[in-house]
Amino acid sequence: MQVAANGIALEVDDRGPPDGIPLVLVMGLGMQLTAWPEEFVQQLVERGFRVVRFDNRDAGLSQGFDALGVPNLAIAGIRYALRLPSRSPYRLADMAADTLGVMDALGLASAHLCGASMGGMIAQHIAARRPERVRSLTLMMTTSGARGLPQPTLRARQALLARPADNSRAAIVAHLERVMQRIGSPAYPPDPAVMHRRFEQAVDRAWRPAGTARQIAAVIADGDRTPMLGAIRAPTLVLHGRADPLVPPAAAHDLGVKIRGAQVEILDGMGHDLPAPLLPRFVESIATNSRRT
Repeated sequence: MQVAANGIALEVDDRGPPDGIPLVLVMGLGMQLTAWPEEFVQQLVERGFRVVRFDNRDAGLSQGFDALGVPNLAIAGIRYALRLPSRSPYRLADMAADTLGVMDALGLASAHLCGASMGGMIAQHIAARRPERVRSLTLMMTTSGARGLPQPTLRARQALLARPADNSRAAIVAHLERVMQRIGSPAYPPDPAVMHRRFEQAVDRAWRPAGTARQIAAVIADGDRTPMLGAIRAPTLVLHGRADPLVPPAAAHDLGVKIRGAQVEILDGMGHDLPAPLLPRFVESIATNSRRT
């Protein structure tokens, strides 16, 4: 279903009992709500959660911003390297307001919040600036954006910025498979047939590379969130893969130091994805953290 949130139309999936424990999932760069695996959502529902996931602006079936153009990411990267401010069509703070708008549309005064990768960056904004809306916070494979942290490996960076050979469905799916091979969990390789089918379904649902470029620009422009992290009061859990080549695990330890009372779990063999064998572990950790309120 679509809801009006922060003045735009966002696609929302709302699972579980209406009176269940509200849990809002915020997905990462260019990804759709379907990137949260169905089995993960179902396991959370079985724990008593009302699970809300949604397509971020410029992704999936939510409203796009093509009228704002496609940013020059090369220039944005150079300005970042030179420690100069960077412009973006919109900011992560706008995407945080979108998330709060989804909660408003569903009548959720507060909720447990879980963000993955860019979604974790968005969640940091919400928890710091609107603490009354966040019951607990789970940050998965994400970062504060502090400049001194290790950067993505060259292979991971190349995968993130690569493009399909052409605009055919087969080429796009092959491109997504190559990206996952570069950044995924080495100890938990997905079944190739299952991965192929999921990427086909994702491409059939939506393929919006221009929107992803605008989201990348928003991440670059956001810079270092360290100054806001001291304002986070929600019980916080940081989940991260020891083998993450896109956001190296030093970022998790950094968040653990900067967010008061944060607990950090580093998972061996996990990269920058949500491997099926680890889903029960994620569910248990989120449920445990939710009880710290």
